[in-house]
Amino acid sequence: MSVLVLENCSLSFGARPIFEELSLRIAEGDRIGLIGPNGSGKSTLLRVLAGDQQPDSGLVRSSRGARIGWLPQDLALEGGRTLLGFVKSSVPGRTELETRLADAEARYAEIENATEEALLEAAAELSEVHERLASFDTLYSEHEATKILSGLGFQQTDLIRDLGELSGGWKMRAVLAALLFQRPDVLLLDEPTNHLDMPSVAWFSDFLARYPRAFVLISHDREFLNEQIRRVVTFETEGVRQYAGNYERYLVQRAEEEEILENKAKNLERERAKTQEFIDRFRAQATKAKAVQSRIKALDKMENVELYRKRRTMRFTFPAVERAGQDVIKVVHVKKAYGERVVLPDVTATVYRGDRIGIIGPNGAGKTTLLKMMAGEMPPTSGGIEYGHNVKPGYYAQHHAEHLHPKNTVLTEVASTNKELGQTRVRAVLGAFLFSGDDVDKPIGVLSGGERARVALARLLVDPGNLLLLDEPTNHLDLDSCESLVESMAGYEGTMVFVSHNRALIRRLATKIWVVEGGKVTEYNGNLDDYMQQERARLSEAVRGDAVKSDGARAVPTAAAKAPGNTGATKAPAAPQPDPARSREDDKARKRDEAKRREERQKKIGPLKKKVEELEARIAELDAKQKERNDKLCDPSVQMADKERFAMLDAMQSDQSKVDELTERWSSAQEELEKAERALAAG
Repeated sequence: MSVLVLENCSLSFGARPIFEELSLRIAEGDRIGLIGPNGSGKSTLLRVLAGDQQPDSGLVRSSRGARIGWLPQDLALEGGRTLLGFVKSSVPGRTELETRLADAEARYAEIENATEEALLEAAAELSEVHERLASFDTLYSEHEATKILSGLGFQQTDLIRDLGELSGGWKMRAVLAALLFQRPDVLLLDEPTNHLDMPSVAWFSDFLARYPRAFVLISHDREFLNEQIRRVVTFETEGVRQYAGNYERYLVQRAEEEEILENKAKNLERERAKTQEFIDRFRAQATKAKAVQSRIKALDKMENVELYRKRRTMRFTFPAVERAGQDVIKVVHVKKAYGERVVLPDVTATVYRGDRIGIIGPNGAGKTTLLKMMAGEMPPTSGGIEYGHNVKPGYYAQHHAEHLHPKNTVLTEVASTNKELGQTRVRAVLGAFLFSGDDVDKPIGVLSGGERARVALARLLVDPGNLLLLDEPTNHLDLDSCESLVESMAGYEGTMVFVSHNRALIRRLATKIWVVEGGKVTEYNGNLDDYMQQERARLSEAVRGDAVKSDGARAVPTAAAKAPGNTGATKAPAAPQPDPARSREDDKARKRDEAKRREERQKKIGPLKKKVEELEARIAELDAKQKERNDKLCDPSVQMADKERFAMLDAMQSDQSKVDELTERWSSAQEELEKAERALAAG
C-alpha cells in the first residue's frame, strides 16, 4: 500500500526546472536512495515530500493518518529544554494528552457539592486520560529514548543538558534521535551521517536495517547506501529516473542502458549511411526514382537516438610535491584540556613520510582536537608538535567552508590563497571543481553548502604542500564528488592524515589507522579491514582469556580441597575397581551409538548436498541466459526493434533479481552443509 505519492509533479526555480511531471510512489517498507549532484534538487524533492515546499503543478498526497518525519541538513533548535525531554516530547499527541490531563485534574479538584453522577463523570474522564497517557508511555518509553540517544553517541550525563548547550552537530543528532524515537511511517533523511562518528554510523546502520517502515535517504557514503536501499531515484541529465536495487546495481543498470543506446545509435547511423548511399547512387536513374523516393521518406522518418549526457564531476590531479624529511610530524607528550576536562592526557606519536593515516574513534574523544593541534590551529596545553625538515602542511576542516568571506567571489577567494599563482592556473583548478564561466564570479554568500565545501577544498588543493591534514573532507559533497575526491587523493604523492567516518574513503586511502579513544591514540598498521580484523582477533583473544580465568577460578577450590593439610577438605571415598566385562559392553554400546549418530548425520548431509547442487545448477543456467542476452544486446550486427530490446532488458533485470535470491539461498544452504559436515567430522 502506498503511504506517500507524488502525481505528475513539476517544480522550477525561475527558468531552471528541478523536475517535470514526476510521479513517485512510496510504499510501506520502501527503502529509497536519492542520488544526484549537488544542486540537482535532491533536498528540494525531500522538502516537497515533507510538505514544506509546494510543487508548481501536480498532486502530493499521503495515506490517512500517515506520519512523515524529516531531517533537513540545516535547522535551528532553540534551548530551554533538556535533551531527553525534547526527544520524549517530540512524539505528536503527547502535549495534547498532558494538557487534557491537567484540565481534567483541575476540573475534578474544583468540583464541590456535586452530584454523584457528576463526580463519577469527572472521575471517568480523569481515568480515561490517565490510561491513554500510560499507553502512550508504554509505546514511547523513556528507556527507548535513552537507548536511541546512547546509540547516537550521547552520554548519560547529556540527557539532562539543555539543548542550547549543544553544538550544531550534536543538535542534528538530537533531532535525528527524536525522529527515530517517533517511528514515523516515512523517514526523510538528508545526509544523516554527516555529524556521526563511525561507532554511531554502525549503530544507525543497524537501526535502519531493522526499521520496518519506509524511508528516503540522501547520503554521500557509498557503503552506507548499499547497505540500506532497495531502490534508487536519481537526478540524471535527462530527468529523474528510477531503478530497482542498491547503488551498485543502479550503476550496472545505468551502464547497460548506456551501452544499449550507444549500440542503437551506431546501428541507426550505419542504416542511415547505407540509405543515403543508395539515394546518392541511384538519384539520377529514372528506373530507380520510386525506390529513391521511398528511401528518402524512410530517411526522414528515422528516429534520432539521444545518448546520455555525462554528468560533470569533480576532476583534479595533484601537482608534484617537494620531498619532506623522514619524520614529518612528531607529537611529543601532548596534553590537551578544556578547563578541567582533559581530552588527551599524554599523546606521543610520529607521522613518517609517505604515511596515509586514517583517524577514527567516537565523537568527543579528541580526533579533531588532535588534528587541529597538528595543523597549528590550536595550541596544546603542554607538550609539543614538531614538524620535520622541509614539511609544508595544508589543512582542510569543515568549518573552513563556513568561514569563507561571503562577499568575495569564488575566483577572488581561491586566488587569495596564493598570490603567486596566475589566473589561468586558478581558473583551471576551479574548473576541475565544477566552477566555470560565470560561476567563478558568484559571491560566496549565494553558494550552497556543497558548493562552499568545493571552494574550501579548491583553496587547499590549489597549493596543497607535501602534508595534507583533512577533517571530514567528504562531508557536504555529493556521491560523485566524493568518489572523484578519493580518486584524486589516491594519486597524491605526499603524506596524509585525515579524520573521516566515510568507510569507503578510509578503506581506499589509509595505510595506517589511529584509534583515538579514552584519552589514548593507538596505532594499527594496514587499512580499515586490517584494523577490524585485528580488533576481532583481539576481542576473541580477550574472551578466551576471560574463559581461562573463569575456569581457573572454579578449579582453585578443588585443588585446595585436595591439598595436604587442608582441614576444610572432605576426604573422598575410594574409587570402585572397574569390571572388565562391563567395560567391554559399554565400549560396544558407545561405538554403536556413534555409528548410529554418524548415519543420521550422513542422511542429513545427502539432501543438503543435493539442495546446494540444484541451486548451483539453476544459478549457472540463469547466468548463461544472462550472458547470451547481454552478448546479443551488445552485438551491433544484431538488428532488433526497440520494443524487443527493452523487453530483453526487463527480462535481464528480472532474472538478475532471481540470481540474487538464489545466490542468497545457496549461501545459506552451503553454510548449513558445511556446519553439518563439521559436526560429522567431529563425531
